[in-house]
Amino acid sequence: MNFAHFIREIGRGREGARDLEFAEAQQLYGAMLDGGVPDIELGAILIALRMKGEVIDEMAGFMAAANERLTTFDLPRDRLRPVVIPSYNGARKGPNLTPLLALLLQRFGVPVLIHGLIEGYGRVTTAQILRELGIMPVTSRAHANQHLKEGAVTFVPLSVISPGLAQLLTARSRLGLRNSAHSLVKMLDPFAGKGLLLAAATHPEYLELMRELLSKLGATALLLRATEGEPVANPKRRPRIEYLHDGTIDLLFDAEHESLRAMPHLPEQCDVHSTVTWMQAVLAGTVAMPAPLANQLACCLYASGYADDFNQAKAIVAVEALA
Repeated sequence: MNFAHFIREIGRGREGARDLEFAEAQQLYGAMLDGGVPDIELGAILIALRMKGEVIDEMAGFMAAANERLTTFDLPRDRLRPVVIPSYNGARKGPNLTPLLALLLQRFGVPVLIHGLIEGYGRVTTAQILRELGIMPVTSRAHANQHLKEGAVTFVPLSVISPGLAQLLTARSRLGLRNSAHSLVKMLDPFAGKGLLLAAATHPEYLELMRELLSKLGATALLLRATEGEPVANPKRRPRIEYLHDGTIDLLFDAEHESLRAMPHLPEQCDVHSTVTWMQAVLAGTVAMPAPLANQLACCLYASGYADDFNQAKAIVAVEALA
């Protein structure tokens, strides 16, 4: 493959560069995922794509290449859609509530698969919190399928489902910039489109990109603004939550533009031990669940098929929150 040709096309800056067509993007990204691009050319491609900006057809080609190589898992024998939670950021300013959402869903019998990174590089990751709770990462497809069959919250490292994307993420430490892999990993569904994806981004332009791309791919997803990059509702201010399904987009909750009148009781520190202690109190019912998290839980129960309609899902969560 002539990588210099691709670099000439995409490396002329935002104004002069040409966006790749779907087939070209799929071919190029496949080579990148397979480790077939030399380091110098790979660095040039990643920087050129970063400077040019991401576009839908190109990202769809990248996603197609990633999905062709993605390890997929068996659907649990249940009418419910498994909830897929990409967790790649962790937290450093507030508690990472992604594990709490997963455990709340497990309480209702909803299958949950989390994929992401173990090392947080100074942040508190979902994997670290789960480990404190005795939930260890799975190491293989068979291991993951067994966990899912047993109804356990399942954490799968990215290196298990997509070694190629895991390698591309490490390029950030060498180049100093994020690349398209950072966007793609947050849209991976290891159930081949049969899961309910929690899709989130911090910046509005990435939310728009995800909305358009997931719609184009026919994904079933809940789209919301991320909390420190994690796909969980900000406990102090509910984000807009959209439900993408069957080619439509339903608004389930609008964004709250003011902080809550009554601030939730949150842990004073966001380290692993403090977060786990607080989470256990919420699960035990001795500390109130933050309202935005309860709202997101209701969205998940509805979109996964646990509740027949959205009002029923909200009522179920209201009873749970008061229990």
